[in-house]
Amino acid sequence: MKIEIDDFSRTDIHALLHEHLQSMHTLSPPESVHALDIEKLRQPGVTFWSAWEGSLLLGCGALKELDPSHGEVKSMRTPSALRRQGAGRAILTHIIDVAKSRTYERLSLETGAMEAFKPAQKLYESFGFTYCGPFGDYVEDPYSVFMTLRL
Repeated sequence: MKIEIDDFSRTDIHALLHEHLQSMHTLSPPESVHALDIEKLRQPGVTFWSAWEGSLLLGCGALKELDPSHGEVKSMRTPSALRRQGAGRAILTHIIDVAKSRTYERLSLETGAMEAFKPAQKLYESFGFTYCGPFGDYVEDPYSVFMTLRL
């Protein structure tokens, strides 16, 4: 598996991010969807990676700098047909390693609170993320779960 910084030029990435946004809008009311579209992923302070096995896209993830000591995991997604093959774990490991190399003290994330998000929550828990309150610009929301990891 090769994980690389992505420039959003490949149609596979567009399709995966579209799938991600569609899924989030299906599972949550609009005001509770915090997924970033391509334009927001291109903003300064956001690094976006994709994972590939040859020409097969296995997943993606991003790291957004909230401040010089705090990063946020964003846009973690594997294609529906390729889940449970280790891509999410590999991308999250990569994001954590980059956050440590940037000397962040903390890495946080927002994910959904519904049953469909339980596998993601379990993945984050397995890395040592713990549940916390809202951070950054987030507010309490029954559709959101917040987690953090001290680095």
